[in-house]
Amino acid sequence: MMLNIKKIGLIVLFMSSRLAIGQDKMSLEQIFEEIKSKNIGLKSYASRIQSKDAKVEGASAWMAPMVGAGTFMTPYPFQGMAGENDRGALMLTAEQEIPNPAKVKAKREYLQIQSKGDIYAQSELFNQFKARARQLYFGLLIDYKRIYYQEENKRIMETMMKLAEIRYPFNQGGLNQVFKAEGRAFESENMILMTKSSIRSKKITLNTLMNRSAEMDLQIDTSFQVNFIPKADLDTAYFASSRSDILNMQHEINVMKKNINLMKQEAKPDFRLRFDHMSNYSAMMPRQFTVMGMLSIPIVPWSSKMYKSEIKSMNFEQEAMRQQKAAMLTDMLGMTRSMESELTLMQKQLANYEQRIVPSLQKYLKVSILSYQENKSDLNTVIDAWEALNMAQMNYLNQLEKFYQMIVDYEKNIER
Repeated sequence: MMLNIKKIGLIVLFMSSRLAIGQDKMSLEQIFEEIKSKNIGLKSYASRIQSKDAKVEGASAWMAPMVGAGTFMTPYPFQGMAGENDRGALMLTAEQEIPNPAKVKAKREYLQIQSKGDIYAQSELFNQFKARARQLYFGLLIDYKRIYYQEENKRIMETMMKLAEIRYPFNQGGLNQVFKAEGRAFESENMILMTKSSIRSKKITLNTLMNRSAEMDLQIDTSFQVNFIPKADLDTAYFASSRSDILNMQHEINVMKKNINLMKQEAKPDFRLRFDHMSNYSAMMPRQFTVMGMLSIPIVPWSSKMYKSEIKSMNFEQEAMRQQKAAMLTDMLGMTRSMESELTLMQKQLANYEQRIVPSLQKYLKVSILSYQENKSDLNTVIDAWEALNMAQMNYLNQLEKFYQMIVDYEKNIER
């Protein structure tokens, strides 16, 4: 019994240690895969595509046949009849409308192309989700950098506060300096709390995108390096072949072509077959039948106005869509080239922060602390140096955040 209790205890300790370690870190690509396979918004498009594909099966269906029964050439009651043969007949009739094969084919082609619109719309939505996930992931990277700086700065200020408290009884510092250092330490603590709240919020949003529990633990790869890699062969042809919204617009143009072709088939006749069977009420008269074939004449002026005006209208609409597509491609190329220029400039500014500004202010703070320890300066000088470094670090992270956001917009724009 004691051995079993020990085994259970070891298992609990093992599981606790596993939970303490946490989940495996998720890369950005893994998050993309989770969104693609589990996001409910993306899944709904699969049903829409199947719905439109199901309509194709009924494209070749005919109208239901019409059947009827009644009397044929039967005189009204209370009228005299010349003979027994004038009693009329019982009539059975059947009628079937036969669609023109060219119309059936055009309708099938029109319905077959419909579902591609949902495929492109799904890709467009997935690209938006990817951009949102990338923005949140990059935001978490910045928040972890920010909280590292904040905790380090808090630790420095707490050390300075303790040192000032030790020196105060020996008249080596004022009480106001102690309180000033204490206030800056509490400010740092508040900033840490805000950053932790921001991290939780971003993780909840990422979990929602992946259709996971909002409170589920999520660990990211903090060593992930964000690099700006401009697209080498960027031109309007690239956008026309890769952007899902442009592909969707081209799809709408193709749908319009199929619709125009379908409307043109209205100029072709439809067919109708009718069969009538008559059984005479008089035994002396033979049974009779009538077979009739009919076709419509849609080319007459009072009928052709309808489809001719529709075709003319759709041709204008199709040309407008082509012009809109060309304008969008030109705007996309110009905007993306502008982003590349801004990103290149921002890279230089960030390098200046990383290699010059922040290291110089760190040295300034170290020298100020050393001078304070040697009684060559007061705590105010250290706090000023600390604030200057703190502000430079936050400016650097704000600039880095803008840089990451522009990369997100750039990647979304080229749909990479």
